[in-house]
Amino acid sequence: MGFSSLAVSNHRKHTALVFICLVLILKIALVSSANQESQIYTVHLGETQHDDPKLVTDSHHDILRSLLGSKKASRESMIYSYRHGFSGFSAKLTPSQARELSEHPDVVHVTKSKNMKLATTRVSDYLGLTLSTPTGLLHDTDMGSEVIIGILDMGIWPNSKSFDDNGLGPVPARWKGRCVSVGWFNASSSCNRKLIGAKYYAKGLLAKYNGTYNAAEKNESMSPLDMDGHGTHCASTAVGSFVQNASYFGLGSGTARGSAPRARIASYKVCWKNDECFSPDMIKAIDHAIRDGVDVISLSIGSVLPIPFEVDRSDFAIAAFHAVMKGIPVVCAGGNDGPHAQTVSNVAPWLITVAATTMDREFFTPITLGNNVTVLGQESLYTGKEVGFADIVDFDNLTEDDFKAGKAKGKILFYFPSKHVDIAEYANAYGVVGVIIATRPYDSIESGTTGIPFAYVDYEIAMDILLYLQTAKFPKAKISPTKSFVGRPFSTKVARFSSRGPNSISPAILKPDIAAPGSGILAAVPSEQGYGFMSGTSMATPTISGIVALLRQKRPDWSPAAIRSALITTALQTDPFGGEPILAEGSPRSPATPFDYGGGLVNPRKVADPGLVYDMGYNEYAHYLCSAGYENKPISKLLGKTYTCPSPTPSMLDVNMPSITIPYLTEEVIITRTVTNVGPVGSVYKAVIEPPLGIKLQVSPETLEFGPNTKKITFTVKVSTTHRWNTDYLFGSLTWTDNGAHNVRIPLSVRTRLFNFKM
Repeated sequence: MGFSSLAVSNHRKHTALVFICLVLILKIALVSSANQESQIYTVHLGETQHDDPKLVTDSHHDILRSLLGSKKASRESMIYSYRHGFSGFSAKLTPSQARELSEHPDVVHVTKSKNMKLATTRVSDYLGLTLSTPTGLLHDTDMGSEVIIGILDMGIWPNSKSFDDNGLGPVPARWKGRCVSVGWFNASSSCNRKLIGAKYYAKGLLAKYNGTYNAAEKNESMSPLDMDGHGTHCASTAVGSFVQNASYFGLGSGTARGSAPRARIASYKVCWKNDECFSPDMIKAIDHAIRDGVDVISLSIGSVLPIPFEVDRSDFAIAAFHAVMKGIPVVCAGGNDGPHAQTVSNVAPWLITVAATTMDREFFTPITLGNNVTVLGQESLYTGKEVGFADIVDFDNLTEDDFKAGKAKGKILFYFPSKHVDIAEYANAYGVVGVIIATRPYDSIESGTTGIPFAYVDYEIAMDILLYLQTAKFPKAKISPTKSFVGRPFSTKVARFSSRGPNSISPAILKPDIAAPGSGILAAVPSEQGYGFMSGTSMATPTISGIVALLRQKRPDWSPAAIRSALITTALQTDPFGGEPILAEGSPRSPATPFDYGGGLVNPRKVADPGLVYDMGYNEYAHYLCSAGYENKPISKLLGKTYTCPSPTPSMLDVNMPSITIPYLTEEVIITRTVTNVGPVGSVYKAVIEPPLGIKLQVSPETLEFGPNTKKITFTVKVSTTHRWNTDYLFGSLTWTDNGAHNVRIPLSVRTRLFNFKM
């Protein structure tokens, strides 16, 4: 009896324990489910399977309904349906739903929404893109009057004189886009024959804030209107109309215009203040741009590190691929994370990736010391009144109590950064009349102030000022307004901020591709002054986009890859005027390498007649994707047809890029390239090799003859190393020349790796 009672008691305890465990498990499951908050995911489906956009969207809802259980849930979940240039959608999903959806047979892959970041009166003349010659790109294309550039950025300020349509003919008949009236943006008064399209995309932004985004609070406008200036600046740099006497308070004075001053603008607002650019919004804008009929897509937007992979992680690169396969070049900023290596973004081989340089214009703020020595402050613009001789005080010699006691009031503050402080806050709070800051030059010039001058000097000049401070009994200085200087002795260098290669995803694919001026660019902004300075690869990108637009009009049969090849093979490695080598960051500065500027500085005078091009299309991109290790299914979906990678896997070294980059040379390799003749029939080219130090190169054949029936020729390059130790990258070039009429140059970058760190 006692035993039996014990057994029953234990059974009851066991039952109770099981019940408690089940309750706990249920609670954990509920908590886990609650913690799985919905986020925006983009579902990529490859090429569209229907010509009717409605049927494409219906198929997207069918996929979502199969996951979520109802049409209502599908409609509430979906953010965008991509149905014109390619097929896919963005929707609010939990991580577990996204994983389940990735297994659907029609889905290429599923990616989480990402926030991207935003990465002239002198530029065109500096590059030789002028009207003073009777021939050239501008004359041959009526300055781009028939091309349309899609600018994906922060919107547009339509009231700028740079978007005047005087003298322009009718809008190209193929244009299918439109301007949207909303909020402060009135399409009927804002758009014209210059600004022919203006829309905004904010569903990705609103989803981040769960629909609570307050545009007015953030000084934004839920419309195509640019409230920041970045989009307007980029648009006018690419295609701005002629505006005489443009300047920023007298600085940089001249005639403002874009690279293609008669081209048309389609503005797609995908970015918002505080660098908020969400991938679903960008993808939808690209989808619409393809449908609308743009000729070029320009994006001054970069990724944050680590760089996303092209096919399985980068929404933007996939959307851009579909544009490129439809013949639309996509021009992108390389990023502003330089001068560190492996920081360049937008590295997919179908993109044109742009680096930034300086040009032959500098801005200096004169600082006169009490001993009558004048030094020049750099990278700051001061347009106020001269600050007469005032006492200089060293920030490091002052305490917080000293500032509060007024010991800095009416004086010039000298600041040698030894700790992180908000020097502007000190200057404004304690009556400082000027600030001199020691810093490493960054080659970034922005619109400055009319109030307190902030003059930046490099460390060498800073040490001279510090010596004067420590030896003069009553050290004084005056700060004069900034002055601009054009021409010699200032020559081109790669801007310090410009992101550098090598490519961190596919080191055998050279990035960036090409460089253009991006430091201290004067262009239109939404301000009382009308024009302002900005710096970044964001500013270099629209310069290239405008040149690409001119090429699209002059060479309509060229593919985006052929256009990129022409940019690279005709580029300059020396200053356009002085002939000095273009330099890059170093101690001391040294000649730039392909990882700094790709092929070099864009050369509009030569780009329309390169002689030969390294073209790429369906087969070449498939070759790249196979060599990068992507599987057949996502490649097939991306290409829109069944594709099986060959066996053995092709080498990425043989992707038909207008460059040769070998990241791991251990033994002799043979590399293949194919060139297409776009010059005269009967042309004969000979190879001229500048091998990297210690690298042996043998080209076969050494002569290329393009007869009446020969349009393409394939050649090989045998590469071996004489080094007996691991080296860093060494650089050279291979040029095909037809006795000087054309010099088709591609950069070579080779690194010997006898011991490879990738096992």
